[in-house]
Amino acid sequence: MRENARVAADFKGFQAFKGDYQELVDEISELLGAPATLENRDFELIAFGAYDSDDELDPSALDPVRTRSILTRRSTATVRAWFEGFGITRATGPVRIPPTPEAGVYRGRICLPVRHRGVALGYVWLLDSDPGPTDAQLAAAMEVAGRIGALLADEAEAGAGLSRELRAVLTAEPGWQQDMAVAELRTALGPRADGPLTLVCVAPWPSADPEDAPAARTIPHATALCTLPWGPSEQSLALLVRLRTPEVTTPALAAATRLLKEAEGVQGAMGGGGRGGGAGPRSGAAAPGGATRGGGSGAGVAAPGDAARGAGARAAAAAAGTSGAARVAGGAGSAGGAGSARGAGCAAGVGDPRTGLAELGTVWQEAAAATRAALAEPRFGPVAQWARIGPYRLLTALSPQAAHDPVVGPLLSPAHRELARTAEVYLDCAGQAGRTAAELGIHRQTLYYRLSRVEQLTGLDLDDGEDRLLLHMALKRARL
Repeated sequence: MRENARVAADFKGFQAFKGDYQELVDEISELLGAPATLENRDFELIAFGAYDSDDELDPSALDPVRTRSILTRRSTATVRAWFEGFGITRATGPVRIPPTPEAGVYRGRICLPVRHRGVALGYVWLLDSDPGPTDAQLAAAMEVAGRIGALLADEAEAGAGLSRELRAVLTAEPGWQQDMAVAELRTALGPRADGPLTLVCVAPWPSADPEDAPAARTIPHATALCTLPWGPSEQSLALLVRLRTPEVTTPALAAATRLLKEAEGVQGAMGGGGRGGGAGPRSGAAAPGGATRGGGSGAGVAAPGDAARGAGARAAAAAAGTSGAARVAGGAGSAGGAGSARGAGCAAGVGDPRTGLAELGTVWQEAAAATRAALAEPRFGPVAQWARIGPYRLLTALSPQAAHDPVVGPLLSPAHRELARTAEVYLDCAGQAGRTAAELGIHRQTLYYRLSRVEQLTGLDLDDGEDRLLLHMALKRARL
């Protein structure tokens, strides 16, 4: 009970942090006579301190990087690497970063590292000027930055507590263990536990490192999040989302979309050599190029080629989506086809809303099932709702062995992929030969020949309703 009370107190403090950050950032702005912004160590915008001065009317103060950083609230991995190249992750005092006009950074920046017990937890950013702040002013600002560091540490501890509570609920065995976990989470959440809620599942989440998961504070309407196992060697991300009414799931859909973007950023950072935090000196890092991307508090600069890489990634994703759509239309049918769809990236699923926490375990099963459906059938994705995945609500509940019915097994081998594709499209078209042939772009006689081969391989009669049902379920289930 004492632990429950502590977690509940931490959660109340967690809700108050945002206002405290704003006050502290405003205090720095007043001390230095310049607007300041606060980011966490992942370059996510926390607070923006507006300062009323003639300098704010200077167009150079509103360079594209500064504008985008405030609007987008997050930077890219390339942005992090570039700014960390100035040693901000190791600095214990102010760091000056020169202007780079060719990249849209018209004004230099001053970075005040926010540390707590020797650990960098965030950064305060200011526009540099001539003459800039005095040493005495910067020393006073660093004292405030130290108080921000203590607050960030407290918030991290409170968020970690909620993550533990949520993970305990979603991993507990049904029965008294889950009931106890739900009771502890309800105590931690307080009145928020009684409103309409739902869960979002994002999988496969690209990193097993909890620090790569975004802070719940940065996701609108989020209450808590945690990572959970997804298959034998991968992770998923679970997000508890509060809703205004059970009928309107827009906040959950928006949160799911945001998490998919976060996953893309994490995957990009890992592809570029892992997380940038604490990296060694990058004195030879290339100066930013002409393209700019959104980022935290004015740190958002893209190095040369970043835009091209982003365009290439989008083109690859589009190509993957196209091939997935073709697989749906053509009915790939094999387990290999499902794997290919999954390889295109991660997907998100949203469970049906509930009021209160009593059915949270069921909501998680729904969200995870919707995610699996979106990974198997791109037409459901990238964000699938449990209520809209049709027969996959039943298929996802089947045991894994159900995907390999011995009668249908021969059809799922790579050698017969085209036959499986033909059979699935035929069944998707309700057994209408004309529609099927048109969908596949083949002659009717070719269709009839392929269907006869399907019957020979499986021993099923495609004129029999139950045989059709078995074949259709097996082909769809194989995608999962």
